[in-house]
Amino acid sequence: MFDSIHEECGVFGIFNHSDNVCNVSKEVYAALYALQHRGQQSAGIAVNFEGKISIQKDSGLVNDIFNEMMLNMLQGSIACGHVRYGTASNLSRDDIQPFLTKHTKGQIAVATNGNLINAEELREELSEKGAMFQTSSDAEVMAYIIGRERINTDSTEQAILNIMDKLHGAYSVVIMTMNKLIAIRDKKGFRPLCIGKLGESTIVASESCAIDALDGKFIRDVEPGEIVVIEKNGMRSLKDKCGAKTSSCIFEYIYFARPDSIIDGQSVHFARLEAGRQLAISHPVEADIVVGVPDSALDSALGYAEQSWIPYSMGVVKHRYVGRTFIHPLQSERERQVKLKLNPLASAIRGKRVVLVDDSIVRGTTTAYLVSMIREAGATEVHMRISSPPFVNTCHFGTDIDSKDKLMAARLTMEQICKGIGADSLGYLPIEALPKIIKDSKNGFCGGCFTGVYPHEAVMRRMSMN
Repeated sequence: MFDSIHEECGVFGIFNHSDNVCNVSKEVYAALYALQHRGQQSAGIAVNFEGKISIQKDSGLVNDIFNEMMLNMLQGSIACGHVRYGTASNLSRDDIQPFLTKHTKGQIAVATNGNLINAEELREELSEKGAMFQTSSDAEVMAYIIGRERINTDSTEQAILNIMDKLHGAYSVVIMTMNKLIAIRDKKGFRPLCIGKLGESTIVASESCAIDALDGKFIRDVEPGEIVVIEKNGMRSLKDKCGAKTSSCIFEYIYFARPDSIIDGQSVHFARLEAGRQLAISHPVEADIVVGVPDSALDSALGYAEQSWIPYSMGVVKHRYVGRTFIHPLQSERERQVKLKLNPLASAIRGKRVVLVDDSIVRGTTTAYLVSMIREAGATEVHMRISSPPFVNTCHFGTDIDSKDKLMAARLTMEQICKGIGADSLGYLPIEALPKIIKDSKNGFCGGCFTGVYPHEAVMRRMSMN
């Protein structure tokens, strides 16, 4: 929504192992369409035809950028794609991925998801050695470092292995060379990345829902720290950097990912159901119906209803054809945009005590408007329940919350927030409930945005200096 946390992007890659001439661009298009929720501001596809990489990218939604004619022109048997979210102030066409660059041993296309916390330091160090950067993208920094290291190594994967310790932060990356597709996940596993099969092709994607959309077969997740190399003869991996303590982003389960995805063994849908159940246990209330704010809070609302035995009702209708819009500077404009996208179902709400479930409160302006909207539809009481703990700290690993000034919970007490949004009561998911909602995950999690304790030494070091 317009007052929510936004994730940076989604990535996809495909390598067709067949000897027959094929074109994989339409599969990339379909996969990016399935990953559209991870970024609505730009998209790009790079394809490799006999060692020559072509690329098409632009601002907008996937189906606005690509058409049948364009996809037919993007011929190739290896490809990677990207959907991106960026703030209004920093989005430029040069920053749109995949990022294509050349080095002395060939071309590479890079598509990244996440954030390098030492990107500026790396950029400055490389600039002092003669590098000239054209974008503000971490993908360009990564591509440049890999290109420099590739000069001294026998393969791209060896170059990546050599430089992984220099890359601090969150990154799941797909890299396409002249004859390989390479997938990388940072040692902590902040951002998801998985592997699948589609006929004679091997595919990698940010989420398993993209594999499902292609009617492919999910194989496994890329392990934190793993480098997966896909080439003509099949797939192999380098696990030299695996084994570190893992810390997947908890917001993948709360908000970012699609509910039909499975990340590191944990169903996103069941994680959100459990969040709702834990909310009902920790913050019960007498009410007539439970209503979820579409889309990511619907599963949690269902969990709250099941645990509390309060009937679940569709009390808010989402306009399916309104895309995600930039946060507007004026409150009146934000309210108008919310009204266009969400509308209360007055016949279900009128005369009822409503439990309204949402995934988070950021600035609080949209939450306040939603509460007001439910009241105006006839609710006698509105009890706000949030399926995450209070968001009180900045994120360093790939979301757009870079200042505490944007966070309502960092400035106000619980009572002040409740009064500010106009609710009769307010309840957040307890921090101690977080492990319960991802009990099937193979990884640990990062909850730094709730606790201020981050699973990365460089971040904690920087914070202690400040």
